[in-house]
Amino acid sequence: MANTGSGRRRKAASTKGQTVLVGGKRPQMRDASKCKWTKGLERDFLSVLADTCNVTLACEQAGVSSSAAYRRRKEDAAFRAGWLEAIAVAYQRLELVLLDRAFNGTEKVVTRKDGSEERMREYSNQLGMALLKMHRDTAIEAQTELTTEAIDELRQRLISKFERLKRKHEREAAGA
Repeated sequence: MANTGSGRRRKAASTKGQTVLVGGKRPQMRDASKCKWTKGLERDFLSVLADTCNVTLACEQAGVSSSAAYRRRKEDAAFRAGWLEAIAVAYQRLELVLLDRAFNGTEKVVTRKDGSEERMREYSNQLGMALLKMHRDTAIEAQTELTTEAIDELRQRLISKFERLKRKHEREAAGA
C-alpha cells in the first residue's frame, strides 16, 4: 500500500501472469512480483529518496517493504535509473548544505557561568578540509591557463580536422 498526499493509502495492484526483464550479468525474463509498482507509487518513493537519501523512509512513505524496493531496483532498469538520479539529487543537495556550513558556519549558543548567553559562529575545519580534498583537482584545472602557442596549435588542429571532414563529405556527395 502507498501513502498518497491526502493521507489515504492505496493498495498495489496484482501482476499475475506478467513477466519482467531482470538485470544482472545475464538479463532474463521472470514472473513479476506480487506487488505492482504504479507510476504514482514509484514517483512517491523516488521523491522521498531524492529529498532524504534514506531508502527506509522512502519505503515507509510509499508503503512498501525495503526488500520490495531493492528487488524492484534489481529487476527494473528504468526504476534503477530513477533511483540513481534520486540519489544524485540528494547528494548534490547534501553537498550544497555542507558547502554552506563550511563557508558560513553554524550558529552556536554559548552559556556563560553567570547564565548569560552569547551567539557565535562555529566553523568546522574537518568539513572544510574534506571539501578541499574533494574539489582540489577541479580547482587546479580551473587555474591552469593555456599558453598562446597551445591555443594556436589547438586551433590549427581543429581547422585541419574540419577541412578533412569537408573533403570527405564532398567526396561522398559526389559519389552518391
